[in-house]
Amino acid sequence: MSELERQIERFLEELERENASPHTLRSYRADLRQFAALVAGPAGPPPGPQDLDALTLRAWLADLYRRRSSAVTMRRKLAALRSFFRFLVREGIVEVNVARLLRTPKTPKTLPRVMTAEQTNALLDQVAAGKLERPRPARDWLIFELLYGCGLRVSELAGVNLEDLDFAERWLRVRGKGRKERQVPFGGKAAAALERYLAERQAKPGERALLVNHRGGRLSDRGARGIVKLYATLLAGDPSIHPHSFRHAFATHLLSDGADLRAIQELLGHARLSTTQKYTQVSLTGLMAVYDRAHPKA
Repeated sequence: MSELERQIERFLEELERENASPHTLRSYRADLRQFAALVAGPAGPPPGPQDLDALTLRAWLADLYRRRSSAVTMRRKLAALRSFFRFLVREGIVEVNVARLLRTPKTPKTLPRVMTAEQTNALLDQVAAGKLERPRPARDWLIFELLYGCGLRVSELAGVNLEDLDFAERWLRVRGKGRKERQVPFGGKAAAALERYLAERQAKPGERALLVNHRGGRLSDRGARGIVKLYATLLAGDPSIHPHSFRHAFATHLLSDGADLRAIQELLGHARLSTTQKYTQVSLTGLMAVYDRAHPKA
């Protein structure tokens, strides 16, 4: 193992100790290993961390452009590299974070595609009615009710434990990005889905995860994605619907019905209000569509 590869592994171990999410660890591991392989070239081991200068990093970024990597992908890879260089500076291995000298590629501003309230509720009603013959219909219904009823990320959904539920007050404790915790209320439909599911939940002894798979262990976020895609494809005829679609719908429908933007920010667990504000654009787009269809002077 080269010195650069060894430092990458040390950096990943530190992230794991700091409770970085499994998704972040997977992405950073893949991106940094790819970076080490690219700067090494076909001739041999990669240069040491001290040998990495701005020119080397710009050549790496140029290669990503040549591969036609999307701006979103390049931004993610650059974020991983900058974080790695911050670690190297903290450890005294390099003096300067040269990754900060790279310009961040701009991403086109796109609005998320959002299902209407009618489309969302029609799909959830079909899931609740057991339209598909599935071995665990109660669990599947609960997945949809929590995604839409609480606006959860799929990783947050998979991370919910039994002790995170407060049935008396209808609150759910959620661990979001960076392990930040927040309290999210859940409504009557989600409460009914929870009651039905818990009556038949079959888990391994000592398993504290709320949602379990067919082996009785914690349902992974990948497993939850697969369940959502199956129902969306077979019931709604739309395989593009994914767990985050319900988070978008949750925020947009709340905003459309008059909810305060700051309250939505708290419910979603966004660190910055600017992240939540994209839903105002979605609502405005919908309003303009209604105006164009209905106003005689449009």
